[in-house]
Amino acid sequence: MKPSLNWLLIFVPATIALELLQPTSHALIFVTACLAILPLAGWLGEATEHLAHHTGEGIGGLLNATFGNAAELIIALMALQRGMHDVVKASLTGSIIGNLLLVTGVSVVAGGLKFKSQQFSRSGARSQATMLLLASIALILPATFHALAGDHPRKEHDLSLEISIVLLLTYALSLVFTLKTHKQLFGGERGKAQEGESAPWSIRKAIGILAASTALIAWVSEILVGSVEVAAQSFGMTSVFVGVIVVAIVGNAAEHSTAVMVAMKDRMDLSLGIALGSSIQIAVFVAPLLVLVSYFIGPTPMNLVFTEAEVVAVALSVLIATQITNDGESNWMEGVLLLAVYAILGAVFFYLPEVKP
Repeated sequence: MKPSLNWLLIFVPATIALELLQPTSHALIFVTACLAILPLAGWLGEATEHLAHHTGEGIGGLLNATFGNAAELIIALMALQRGMHDVVKASLTGSIIGNLLLVTGVSVVAGGLKFKSQQFSRSGARSQATMLLLASIALILPATFHALAGDHPRKEHDLSLEISIVLLLTYALSLVFTLKTHKQLFGGERGKAQEGESAPWSIRKAIGILAASTALIAWVSEILVGSVEVAAQSFGMTSVFVGVIVVAIVGNAAEHSTAVMVAMKDRMDLSLGIALGSSIQIAVFVAPLLVLVSYFIGPTPMNLVFTEAEVVAVALSVLIATQITNDGESNWMEGVLLLAVYAILGAVFFYLPEVKP
């Protein structure tokens, strides 16, 4: 469903509640902030899809992943400034598994119910799967170091900083591979408006809506982060569950809307480019970038030592997503399997008590 002005009926009362009730009800502030982000993320995703008509599926998927992750990045920066490293790491974990399992799963089911079988670039999917394996390694090794070497904060920060630099360089080179030297592997055709669809927006209009949506998301995200800990206690949930599931779902709203819409139009290269590409960007760009930024904002630097549960969740998500996308073909049952794994992980994080890495 495309976003419309009616969606802002959620945003307007949410804004009023945020301004008037901030001193009294953190739980209500958190709920209304989540609702306020959803229509904005819908506009952001819609504008990105229109840009894909001008740029091609490969660049379109990258743009959607980038602007779609703007909400997660902004939320993480606000939490980082307050020294809430556990919430930051939980939201990163939730974004990765949410895109791999929930966004991809819903997209595959939605497309599979309309088309018996959908094809996409097998080589492109394999390339993205390899990057996801790198992401798993980058999360597993710092946690392994912590388990083997014990509590050595200085060494863990130094190790995290070096890994972050390697990841950022790798991500930069992957952009060259994806957008220039091997762009034919990632669905390089430009999108065409289907029958009954309106003409795509101009590049200027799409970029303008992207910028406006991102700015408003930044404002609402700052309020959301300020209420997350108290709201979690009010709902009887741990901050890790809120970060991994709730905040991640809200932050992934843009990817949800666009990936599902294009999957139902049998544009699986773009749909998977959004879902898998977003997970890759979170793991090998946003996470290491936050490590570097934490040296300049917040009370203490952040490291890449995630909890055992977070590491296992990411590794298993990468494993099943790779298994399902490596044949270049999808059907609705494969989407059901992804959603089943996501539901199981959600249950685990709900009952898991607060655990420090």
